[in-house]
Amino acid sequence: MRLALFDLDNTLLGGDSDYEWGQFLVDAGVVEREAYEAQNRVYYEQYAAGTLDIHEYLGFALRPLAAHSAQDLARWHADFMRLRILPMITPQARRLVRGHLAQGDLCALVTATNSFVTAPIAREFGIPHLIATEPESRDGRFTGRVAGTPCFREGKVRRVEEWLQGLGRRLAQFRESSFYSDSHNDLALLERVSRPVAVDPDEALAAEAAKRGWATISLRR
Repeated sequence: MRLALFDLDNTLLGGDSDYEWGQFLVDAGVVEREAYEAQNRVYYEQYAAGTLDIHEYLGFALRPLAAHSAQDLARWHADFMRLRILPMITPQARRLVRGHLAQGDLCALVTATNSFVTAPIAREFGIPHLIATEPESRDGRFTGRVAGTPCFREGKVRRVEEWLQGLGRRLAQFRESSFYSDSHNDLALLERVSRPVAVDPDEALAAEAAKRGWATISLRR
């Protein structure tokens, strides 16, 4: 069996679901526009630069989940999927995922974006396993805090290893393991698989992929 791992934002999606969720809340009037929009942009720029403090960011990003009911969040997310996410999914991305599933590969979406935002996106792609940052919940409501290790940078490696351990497997057991990502923030996991693939990579990852002879593809052209 082969293993296929997919990053989500700016990889399978032609955009960032975490950032767009924040902007959706701004446009829907759920959060205050000026302050939230400005801070959302700052954190996005820090992520791109590789300087993001993930715990500080999650304190910001998960706060709106704690402020509203599950019913309201589900209703907003349905609109978010229709208006923001579906237009970011290209036919090339769908074909890539379908190809791995058709070959019987073990497939997982591995993303720093929280599972509330990303679980419906994984289902849209038909990817059976989701490894994401987990928002803490109690009594059916989110608390605004993160549960466990954020699925970010080295945390992605740890979370993938824990997931495989739960399946009674190890990364080294697969005859081929692929990870598709756009970001230099994912170097730790890209280095661990036998087939790292840079997808529409940022400048830093493009340089690293060229230096190491990694495959580079586009899901947007």
